[in-house]
Amino acid sequence: MGPAILKAGKRTFRALGVRNFRLYFAGQLISMSGTWMQMVAQAWLVLKITNSAVYLGLVVATQFLPMLLFGTLGGLIVDRSAKRPLLFATQSISGLLALSLAILDATGHINVTEIFVIALLLGCVNVFDTPARQTFVQEMVGRELLPNAVSLNSVLMNSGRIIGPAIAGGVIAAAGTAVCFFVNAGSFLAVIAALGLMDTAALTPIRREVKGKGQLRAGLGYAFHDRLLRSVLIAVGIVGVFVFNFTVSLPLLVRETFHGNAASYGLLMAGMGLGAVIGGLVIAHRQRPSIKMLVVVGLLFGLTTAMVGLAPSLIIAQFAAILMGAFSIAFVSTANATLQMASREEMRGRVLALFAIGFLGSTPIGAPLVGVISSLSSPRVALVVGATSCWVASGLLALSTRGQTGEHQDQDKARLS
Repeated sequence: MGPAILKAGKRTFRALGVRNFRLYFAGQLISMSGTWMQMVAQAWLVLKITNSAVYLGLVVATQFLPMLLFGTLGGLIVDRSAKRPLLFATQSISGLLALSLAILDATGHINVTEIFVIALLLGCVNVFDTPARQTFVQEMVGRELLPNAVSLNSVLMNSGRIIGPAIAGGVIAAAGTAVCFFVNAGSFLAVIAALGLMDTAALTPIRREVKGKGQLRAGLGYAFHDRLLRSVLIAVGIVGVFVFNFTVSLPLLVRETFHGNAASYGLLMAGMGLGAVIGGLVIAHRQRPSIKMLVVVGLLFGLTTAMVGLAPSLIIAQFAAILMGAFSIAFVSTANATLQMASREEMRGRVLALFAIGFLGSTPIGAPLVGVISSLSSPRVALVVGATSCWVASGLLALSTRGQTGEHQDQDKARLS
């Protein structure tokens, strides 16, 4: 049993054998913990200032509006650029924006207008940061370890979701939201240090796109005409609009349905993060992604989302959130790895930008929609609507990719050989 467990562990964490990826992993873990502290604190601060579900949805939407409008342009610039210097810039600017929010909150000069402005600026940075971080993974680990590294990257993102909200709930109750923003500002230094300590000779830069005319259109056409890529992106978009707006639906569920406080919300988000780590590790253990896996995970993600929405008590919702977190990250990781493995290197930034538009850029549509549904009915109904969208997206994905998976796997094996 011992050797078998050791072998399984090595397989699950094999990308961490690469020093550059270990540095990146450690830095991002610290940074993501700070980011989730800020997300919890920002949601609670907006509700405190406005007492409005619609305002909360609009603030979240504002942060992701630039991705919706300019995501493909950001992906093209990433395809043309060196990833590591670009990440130095985006991470530094993100840290300064968090520091600005902290100072405004601490000095009592914060209102919803300032929150909107900082959210919009952070969204502009993420137009470049999101595809750069995702495409940089292959430069650190190579193509063979890419699926494993993508899953482990999702694990670290959601380890932060455990650590950040768990700390944020207590910090908000004891010292206020400003402290969370200060901590997040400092956490970006960990990523900057990790990038600086990397062995640049060990990086294997992926092919860049040479500057030319019509490249935005070419990227869109490439994704649209490839049936597998198109089908996965559509499924991600549907789920992104109706489900991945937890920073709106979950604080409303805690506050309006269960009459909980910031600590209760932090525990709910931490439970979801714990499940996400478990789900990410399970996906990391698998060698390669598949459409069949993505469909099954999508169906189970819908089921567990409905379980949270229909939970009779807060404590049951917190336990159900563990399962929801596991299947949410399994869905995102599998979709991301499928797109990376099936797309050409010089097109990958644009493909992943489209993924980010579906997953994050859809928030300007989804977040206000979830807020309105919650206001007109209840947060429970909003979560059940999200669950239904998971089932619809999974069904459409299964139908639209029938007969395509094997073809892409054969092409992928040829590229690896």
